[in-house]
Amino acid sequence: MKAINTMRLTFDSRSANESFARTSVAAFLCQLDPAMDELMDIKTAVSEAVTNAIVHGYRDCIGKVTVTTALYENHRVVIKVQDKGCGIEDIAKAREPLFTTAPEEERAGLGFAVMESLTDKLRVSSRPGKGTTVTLERQIRSKDEAHEQHR
Repeated sequence: MKAINTMRLTFDSRSANESFARTSVAAFLCQLDPAMDELMDIKTAVSEAVTNAIVHGYRDCIGKVTVTTALYENHRVVIKVQDKGCGIEDIAKAREPLFTTAPEEERAGLGFAVMESLTDKLRVSSRPGKGTTVTLERQIRSKDEAHEQHR
């Protein structure tokens, strides 16, 4: 299925750019007139994915992170966060709650669990030494649909 609209951001893997990424995705999604709670969920999921790329993908260097957002019919949103960092050796292990590769930084190891709880579908693909792509999918309700659901 072809996207109705897309946007792509590429930025340095600096912590300061995490808020830029989540705010940019949220601004792009505003054309769907989403309910505020859904927008907050997506911003949090994007924050987790971008933070993982910055903290874990590029542990000892600055690289590039790319966030691509695509809108499809029926308000389906697909967001891909890609890095060309160190990659993930064992994706299943990395997705386990409380697992972290940065315990010295007091990381909780909940990033993938949070992303999964806030999206309809989460996919992770990675190759050691080549990078990681995290794909987040979510069906967005309009504010009117959300209001009807709460009645």
